[in-house]
Amino acid sequence: MGTDTARPRVVVGVDGSPSSHEALRWAVRYADLIGGTVDAVSAWELPGAYGWSALAVDIDFEEAGVRQRLNQGLSDVLGAEGASSVRALVMRGNPVEVLLATAEGAEALVVGSRGRGGFARALLGSVSQHVAHHATCPVVIVRPKSRGGRPGSPA
Repeated sequence: MGTDTARPRVVVGVDGSPSSHEALRWAVRYADLIGGTVDAVSAWELPGAYGWSALAVDIDFEEAGVRQRLNQGLSDVLGAEGASSVRALVMRGNPVEVLLATAEGAEALVVGSRGRGGFARALLGSVSQHVAHHATCPVVIVRPKSRGGRPGSPA
């Protein structure tokens, strides 16, 4: 089938939230259907990136922690074998900018409807809303599974 660069690429944002885990599952199923690869992206920013001061941060320690959480999340959601088929990317920067840049040339960008921050009752998180408006490829926004049995019921 050629090299991985010739295969369609699906990019998925993973932040550890339930909706990002559902997005990861969706991205892997979709990539399987189209014979593609999956890039699971986790972005992180330094405290103080927006002008407020914070304690000194060890950049290598922060990045290692994000990488460990991403790898653990991939294993938890996909199992060890499934996680090994996904390329894990940890990148420093604004999550919207990181996802948009990584998704350049991708078949699709997949994100959860709500991330770790924000308001629980919001329909879309700020990241999913921004990438939906600015991505150069199709965007799929995945909601977390409902605990109440009916789709859309409060968790």
